[in-house]
Amino acid sequence: MSAPAARPSADRARYDRATAHLDAPLAIADLSAFDANADDLVRRAQGKPIRVASKSVRCRALLERALERDGFSGIMSFTLAESLWLARSGFDDVLLAYPSADRARFAELTGDPKLAAAVTVVVDDRAQLDLIDAARRDGGGDEEVRVCLELDTALRMLGGRIRVGARRSPLRTPGQLAELAGSITRRPGFRVVGLMAYEGHVAGVGDALAGRPLRSRAIRLMQSAARRELAARRAEAVRAVRAVVPDLEFVNGGGTGSVQHTAAEDAVTEIAAGSGLFVPRLFDNYTSFSGRPAALFAQPVVRRPGVGVVTVLGGGYPASGAPGADRLPQPYLPEGLRYDPQEGAGEVQTPLLGHPADDLLVGDKVWFRHAKAGELCERFDELQLVEGDRVVGTAPTYRGEGQTFL
Repeated sequence: MSAPAARPSADRARYDRATAHLDAPLAIADLSAFDANADDLVRRAQGKPIRVASKSVRCRALLERALERDGFSGIMSFTLAESLWLARSGFDDVLLAYPSADRARFAELTGDPKLAAAVTVVVDDRAQLDLIDAARRDGGGDEEVRVCLELDTALRMLGGRIRVGARRSPLRTPGQLAELAGSITRRPGFRVVGLMAYEGHVAGVGDALAGRPLRSRAIRLMQSAARRELAARRAEAVRAVRAVVPDLEFVNGGGTGSVQHTAAEDAVTEIAAGSGLFVPRLFDNYTSFSGRPAALFAQPVVRRPGVGVVTVLGGGYPASGAPGADRLPQPYLPEGLRYDPQEGAGEVQTPLLGHPADDLLVGDKVWFRHAKAGELCERFDELQLVEGDRVVGTAPTYRGEGQTFL
């Protein structure tokens, strides 16, 4: 079964007691929920190691906490600067999952044997290799660069006229991957060590949308077809690349919403996941798993404009992606609060409507959940670490350590 269900009213009482000595705004990580979510990811991964997606955590202490658990191994990073910083901090297996054009840091990578051994970079185009070689020449380094190829996972229907999935790699067919792998093996200074494929249209799209049964069914049908198509194509791609690179170290796939499905593929050797540790609001709408909200932020009540209304300080922290109401933070505790449709989540103040507003006093905390996982940490310097009804410590976020990578 999935992580034990949260009890929102009891959680609110715990969080209020734990942070009674602290003024909002503040952010917390509920360690019992974090650990329960980690255990559920391991269960769903069926024995395959989970590589933690750092962009969904953005806190070194919590990355370390996950990696200390059986079933987790390695980090999936999001920028080259972050990758080098993590490698210098002691993380020795970092997969940069997005191509980079950071020449200065490629010069650092190719000039430092420790960094070159710890960091693997994704490529899907010879032009990226040319950029790395130019940086190598400019920096005078000669370290071999570990590279990982990326497979396009999008589902294409009606002869390719309809595409479902993120626009990522141009490499779609096994032949295209094998051709690039072959050219890299013949190119000095590079070594192919992995293959990755992120199926965001399965892993990152909820299939149980509240009040939308027809759309939910359509999403489930699409995802079922996408999983079948991708499983067959990924297996062929792995065979094609292994024919060129027999000692391929890993094949990465998945994402929080598709862990158990991807883990069932023989061709995949490890699973990527990160959002499932925090369980932000976008991960509430899945039939295959449920988790406990583990990362929240609190804003203070600063005004009571009238009956059924309170105003909190700030709170306008939209998430990345296609704009929409689902990208806004969710007023979570006390239950029953909602945005004023004329104002929404504000830059410096946010009115909230609902009967619970009448029980809130100036200075009380309203707890929110961010729409996405790690982006919350771009708003706060530290996370208060909560166990039960106590704050047992604090952990700096990337921002709190002076690191803002994107």
